[in-house]
Amino acid sequence: MANEATIIDVVARTSLWLQPHRIVLILIALGLVLSAAFFMRWDWLPQYYEMGLIGLWRSLWILAVTCVLGFLLAVPLGLAQAAGSFCFAAPAKVFCTVIRGTPLLIQLWLLYYGLGSLFPQYPWIRESWMWPYLRQAWPYGVLALTLSFAGYEGEVMRGAFAGVPKGQLEAARAFGMSRWKAFRRIWLPQAIYRALPTLTGETVLQLKSTPLVATISVIDIFAVSSKVRQDTYLTYEPLLLLALIYMTITGILVFAFSRIEARIPNKIG
Repeated sequence: MANEATIIDVVARTSLWLQPHRIVLILIALGLVLSAAFFMRWDWLPQYYEMGLIGLWRSLWILAVTCVLGFLLAVPLGLAQAAGSFCFAAPAKVFCTVIRGTPLLIQLWLLYYGLGSLFPQYPWIRESWMWPYLRQAWPYGVLALTLSFAGYEGEVMRGAFAGVPKGQLEAARAFGMSRWKAFRRIWLPQAIYRALPTLTGETVLQLKSTPLVATISVIDIFAVSSKVRQDTYLTYEPLLLLALIYMTITGILVFAFSRIEARIPNKIG
């Protein structure tokens, strides 16, 4: 019976892929790939291969670091707005409003060309252990992207915290749980589960925001593509390859988050 069910499942999945509109889309995709392979120039790839890998790695670690740090900052921001006193809720609300209401490029330039230009004026900073890092561009890019992610995700977490039924928290207190234990075991897990679909979208948007660091001389994969265009005067080839890279990373992210969601029970709370 198990083998028959497996066969039926495989046949059903195959039939989904053999639908007419899917076949047409697959043929179009194959046509685009073959056209790009035979009618475009790719002889520049070996020359920029190593630089491209370095740029790709830099884009990936900037994405990972800013998402993790931004989410860690978004949790207290959302909690402060959902259940904190006015002294905590008001600054958190102002922070999220300012971040969400201003372009990320302006925030990035304010940090790099504004704050970053002030540090060299202080000798004690130039002589400290911080100067080798503060004189580089990537810390400002990481900081700007982290604050941006925290601002958007902080508002999401506010709604997620507020959406957890209060009866469950009251029941936890009735069972003698401390506030920290109830938060760690009940409130935070359910809030993260509720925010997970939005977190997927915010992470993808964060990936699409990482090319902005190229405007402050950080060599990421977008900056490598720009250099290829400047050196070779080719426009479509590096941009198409860049689009393919971003689409691949996006697909991996969406798949990873979907697997995480699948491992969580459908009904929680």
